[in-house]
Amino acid sequence: MANIVEEIKRPINEEMKLFEQKFYESMQSKVALLDKVTRFIVTTKGKQMRPMFVFLCAKLIGNVNEKTYRGASMIELIHTATLVHDDVVDESFKRRNFFSINALWKNKIAVLVGDFLLSKAVLLSTDHKDYDLLSVISRTIREMSEGELLQLEKARKLDITEDVYYEIIRQKTATLIAACCEIGALSNDADENLAKKMMQFGTYTGMAFQIKDDLFDYLSSNFIGKPVGIDIKEQKMTLPLIHTLKIASEADRKYYFNTIKRYNNDQKRVKELIAFVKSSGGLDYAIQVMKDFQQKAKNILDEFPDSEVRKSLHTMLDYVIERKF
Repeated sequence: MANIVEEIKRPINEEMKLFEQKFYESMQSKVALLDKVTRFIVTTKGKQMRPMFVFLCAKLIGNVNEKTYRGASMIELIHTATLVHDDVVDESFKRRNFFSINALWKNKIAVLVGDFLLSKAVLLSTDHKDYDLLSVISRTIREMSEGELLQLEKARKLDITEDVYYEIIRQKTATLIAACCEIGALSNDADENLAKKMMQFGTYTGMAFQIKDDLFDYLSSNFIGKPVGIDIKEQKMTLPLIHTLKIASEADRKYYFNTIKRYNNDQKRVKELIAFVKSSGGLDYAIQVMKDFQQKAKNILDEFPDSEVRKSLHTMLDYVIERKF
């Protein structure tokens, strides 16, 4: 998989190297503690898929310029801030096999660091009068928060329909990838229609990405280290489960609904539910929906002339649904 990421990066290799430096600069602070934490963030970074989307989409329609770098930094600042806050909310002490910020510096510091990163993203746009980018990131932060809260609200009643599920994952995950693609276009002064088209491309890609994530709950945990059935234990209703319960008989629906509600920590019942989802075609259904979203994204991509960048984005779309972690 590492080779695929290198292949995707090829047309933007130089930009990604320069971005690392600019991203670190965008986080710097005169407060020694903050500087220590931000240095830790840079050294424990992930694959940086989101900045890659910004640069590839910018190159698809024009050139990478200073505004593109600012846009990519804003996206990575928001993404990092949400991960830091998520680890506090989820009481998670590991992130990418490193200790999380809340594990090393406690919750209060982690929350404040997340707030600091969000403020830096806003300042980066206002300091350079990138008000179009500010509008995109403000909408994105709002939607990500709404998506998380909608999921929490629905988790209490376990009444998530397929449409509600799509809205949750659009807001929680797809909206940030959509912002990457839209910002890549806006950094090249794209008109409203082109910016919207790139945003739509990012939305479809993000939807496919999140469905793939949800499928991991039913597959072997060897690669991502996430135990099978963890979503069920946390009473998260994802697409394979929603579809299975929708088509199940009344008796099966009641029985398995009870598993999620009352026996979600009973390993035997959870395993039984996973087997039921697989045998009922819940996984196959979710895989098909994921591939449909991927195809919609590819259709938008194919409206652009053939180029190395377009090939990279195609490879990125394949990676999104074929990745093992």
